[in-house]
Amino acid sequence: MQMAIITSHPPGAAYGLLGPQMAATIIQDHTRHPCIVIAVTRDDDKDSLKKALSDYFGSRRPVIGFSALSGREDLFSLAKELTNEGTVTILAGPQADADFRGEEGWRQHPHRFKGLADSFRFALHGPAEQAIPLLSRLEGSRWPDVPGLSYKGLNGAIIQNPKKSWDEKYLGKVRWDNIYRVGASGITPLRITSGQVLQQIGCPHAARVTEAEIDYPASIRAGGGKRIKLPVRGCSFCDVAADKGFPGKLDMETVLCQIRCLPEGRDGGKIPFELINEYPLPGLPDLLGAASRNGMRLSQISLTLRADGLIAGAARLEEALRAARQMGVNILLGAIGFESFDDRILRNLNKGVSVQENLEAVRLIRRLKAEFPRHLGYSTREGAVHGFIHPTPWDSREIFAGAQKTMYLCGLPNDILPRHSIPLIIHHASGLGAWIRQIEQTEGIRYKRSGSIICWWEEPAG
Repeated sequence: MQMAIITSHPPGAAYGLLGPQMAATIIQDHTRHPCIVIAVTRDDDKDSLKKALSDYFGSRRPVIGFSALSGREDLFSLAKELTNEGTVTILAGPQADADFRGEEGWRQHPHRFKGLADSFRFALHGPAEQAIPLLSRLEGSRWPDVPGLSYKGLNGAIIQNPKKSWDEKYLGKVRWDNIYRVGASGITPLRITSGQVLQQIGCPHAARVTEAEIDYPASIRAGGGKRIKLPVRGCSFCDVAADKGFPGKLDMETVLCQIRCLPEGRDGGKIPFELINEYPLPGLPDLLGAASRNGMRLSQISLTLRADGLIAGAARLEEALRAARQMGVNILLGAIGFESFDDRILRNLNKGVSVQENLEAVRLIRRLKAEFPRHLGYSTREGAVHGFIHPTPWDSREIFAGAQKTMYLCGLPNDILPRHSIPLIIHHASGLGAWIRQIEQTEGIRYKRSGSIICWWEEPAG
């Protein structure tokens, strides 16, 4: 037996995928089964992909994991086709259990997302090492003993086993040469130019349950002024907040082990990498110091962070930039989750920050850029793609005009705003998924579903 993991990937991208590639590393190192990752774009031909899979597996039993699918219905359909042909298919990644069992209440409300239990043989929710016992029990021997496993029982009911806790001993090694693309002659290696390093699992903001008050959509005229109160974990749109919560930070040596695994670039230093940590600034100077003491040549560290974390960590960022200047390292503020420059929309998104804090963060990074011009990057010209969600269900002329005025007065189109905004995506298992379902029940309407996504932008049925 050997295994492949299929994952969604943008066309032309040359970056690695930590989750699937680390999972493939764990499977290959701790079982007898080779495992690779196949990055699939929306443009890839399904027949070519299936032929490449057939050539890869040959006479061996095919076992295919699917991870980080980005809600792509074409990959859901592919999985169902492969399952019906006898392939062992495993849905993994964030919200795998929720997507496998389907949207809350779908049996009573047939328009809701019915789940993927008919498309995949199994779902595996939680740490990747849970695949180790599963691969030795694919024929149904002691499935209840496999942590994190979801599957159909004899009566058709879905059984979900509790997942295990994260174990650092599996998180120090990543093979970055195990990712492939589908070409004319089959699968070919994808040469990556940037990677990721995991330092923190989950988000502290997602660890707090808050009582959010979310406005009715602007499209429901009778709902003007109405709000729905519901408990929300983290940002209301986040599709992984309830899944991961905040298990915590990894040990420094584990993080350094991951950095050692990164390939070297043409200059002999490690390729640029994104540091996965929602609040990276408190520990950033220590990470740079540890890398320097261990003789690691770094080129660029990209940070994904929140505006409030940037403000609170300003002093540590300055300390890190001074160290970066000595080491010749570039710090790229690659993605700051501004999301909106309207307080009402920020409240509905349950961001926990205000427009004032967003603008304070912008002023801070512009000041630091002037002080560290060669070692700090933050603008769209330098490769940053900051969070900006638009459109949303709450847009109105008043909100749009106010946000536009703020953005242009502060010069945000020059360096902060991405070329294209990201429309609000509502995953059925997010906080906003519960918001939509409550509106449906109260107003007697039905929003269309597109796979695991709720189509809030379409006119609901009465």
